[in-house]
Amino acid sequence: MLDLRGISTFTDFFVLASGTSEPHLKAIAGEVEKQLRESADAVRPLAVDGFPASQWIVLDYGGVLVHIFHTDKRAYYALEDLWGDAPRLAWE
Repeated sequence: MLDLRGISTFTDFFVLASGTSEPHLKAIAGEVEKQLRESADAVRPLAVDGFPASQWIVLDYGGVLVHIFHTDKRAYYALEDLWGDAPRLAWE
């Protein structure tokens, strides 16, 4: 997770996750949506973009953007490097 507060005007956090196949990406995205929808706050994404075949999915929760990449695409786009000045937060 990258803390973008103070360095970004469009979101506060990036959550970055990797999958190894199209079904894996879809399962990760589905589970994130399910867990947040079933939480006490019943959070739903403002938007969902990308799809498993593109090897990238983003779930937009306003202050939090969840990026789910195929491992190869995650290395290629290297958001951790692009936002290298953002503090990294440990999260499970």
